[in-house]
Amino acid sequence: MGDKGGAPVPSPQQARAQASSITSGKTAPETEVSPTSQLRALFDRPRLSPGQRRIAQYLIEHITEAAFLSITDLAERVGVSQPSVTRFAAAVGFSGYPSLREKLQSIALGTLAGGPGAADDNGSNELQAAVDAEIDNLENLRRDFADPDQLIDIGRRLSRSTPLTVLGLRISASLAEYFAYAARRVHPDVRLVTRGGSVAYDALLQSREAGGTWVLAFSMPRHAQETLTAVRVARGAGLKVALITDLALGPIADEADVVFATSTGSRLVFDSYAAPGVMAAALLQAMTDADPERTQARLEGYEQISDQHQFFLRD
Repeated sequence: MGDKGGAPVPSPQQARAQASSITSGKTAPETEVSPTSQLRALFDRPRLSPGQRRIAQYLIEHITEAAFLSITDLAERVGVSQPSVTRFAAAVGFSGYPSLREKLQSIALGTLAGGPGAADDNGSNELQAAVDAEIDNLENLRRDFADPDQLIDIGRRLSRSTPLTVLGLRISASLAEYFAYAARRVHPDVRLVTRGGSVAYDALLQSREAGGTWVLAFSMPRHAQETLTAVRVARGAGLKVALITDLALGPIADEADVVFATSTGSRLVFDSYAAPGVMAAALLQAMTDADPERTQARLEGYEQISDQHQFFLRD
């Protein structure tokens, strides 16, 4: 593509590949003291299921009333079973619902008494709190990027693996698809695996037979058993595995050669993936930096094809 003067106009991806580099920075965390923040901290510690998060959200939004409800009444208000409430109490670290309710009542009484933090966090609602939590996740990731040497090294290794396999099963498929779609612009052979079982096994074994050396795997909560199995198959076939996940420790992380742990947003019923998305983009950047000549040639070639076939609307 070009402007009226004939000079080529780089695509956004070309311009970024030419001008961008991996950077870093540091920030200081903030502390929260409100009842809402106390509850969020209490409920953020474990990995809660979507159903358990509904209970957590109800308690956060109705703390002054919900803290004094019986287990029967709370289950009815939330629309879950009484055993679900009991399992929720255990998941957040209590021996049962009575001990959880005692903790909730101490927080609620502090609110009713107008004690420290009786007001909500700047009047924010749950959607704003979810955004705030993602901002914290990105700040943590920014601090991690203060030392980008490992990321740069793995980007180089992924760039050299031909073919390069990208694995993401169940809810992790969306991140894998994003990475594979972009990586194909700068890498000659990217193979996407989003189905588990024998389909994944075949793809991984074929990738190794074709000369591939690395797999980039995504594993977001809730972590799938079939992802663990696929990673083990990859390692058994002689492939090395780089893993983007939310946990630095655990069965899947233990099987990977390199782990990039980034927090997911867990304030809402379903997770959000701001930090893992940025991590994926950073690895893509490292791949483009690893072979700038190939990157530029492939991006230029793709722009010619996309212009010829009018893949995109003109802004």
